[in-house]
Amino acid sequence: MKRVFFVTAGLFSLAMLQAQVKEGTVIYERKINMYRTIQDEQMRAMIPEFRTSKHMLLFSDSVSVYKAVPEDEAPDPFAGGGGGRVMIRMGGSDGGDLYKNLAQSKSIQSSELGGKNYLITDTIQQQPWKIGTDTKQILGYTCHKATRKIMQPVGVIRRVVMGGGGGAQDTTTTKNLPQSKEVEVVAWYAENLISPVGPESFGQLPGVILQLDVDNAGTVYTATEVKKSVDMKELKEPKKGKVITQPEFRKMMMDMMNSQGPGGFRINNSN
Repeated sequence: MKRVFFVTAGLFSLAMLQAQVKEGTVIYERKINMYRTIQDEQMRAMIPEFRTSKHMLLFSDSVSVYKAVPEDEAPDPFAGGGGGRVMIRMGGSDGGDLYKNLAQSKSIQSSELGGKNYLITDTIQQQPWKIGTDTKQILGYTCHKATRKIMQPVGVIRRVVMGGGGGAQDTTTTKNLPQSKEVEVVAWYAENLISPVGPESFGQLPGVILQLDVDNAGTVYTATEVKKSVDMKELKEPKKGKVITQPEFRKMMMDMMNSQGPGGFRINNSN
């Protein structure tokens, strides 16, 4: 009887090990509520309430790459409004591929600015998650809930009113605007996908994050597909571009935006 028990237990343990995935590819849909940032009704009438985009996370047990998936459908309604009147620029994954080496606690964001390529280097910081007891199914994986608080930058909005004769009046309002606010992040991670990674810079949980809610549905990432394979060539550290720090890149970006003058409204939503 004991022999039968040991054999059964051994087979169960082997099945559990085989079910664990140490590398793979996750496709996400990111959905941003634009009306959270834009309060002006005229501006709201110019764009849809939600901006959706697809993103891809390639991962192994120690390296990950997160990047946008090019869309084949109609042009992004947020990319421009004709004649340079409306322009939206956003940070985060829209800035380029995000490479993370977990063993070295290093991240590199590939970005392009002013026709030049940059490699924005940073250190992966510890993320103080609170692990909960709730679970739910996502794409057939049992996912566990985790929460944390983050400080989220507040977008800067520039609205340009076009006058007669092609003139433009810049109506940027920045007085008394807070620089950041505290928001809650809710993550659902799958323990069977055992890499501590997720969309954007989020991770450091006991499994891959398959759903992420930032600021009570302000921005939601939802996995739509999980592949148990990855092209290892895609996990190489990027080398093309000038190495620069995050504060240096942000200063360059703000200087360039300010130097352009009136030309549209801009939303800076770096995560």
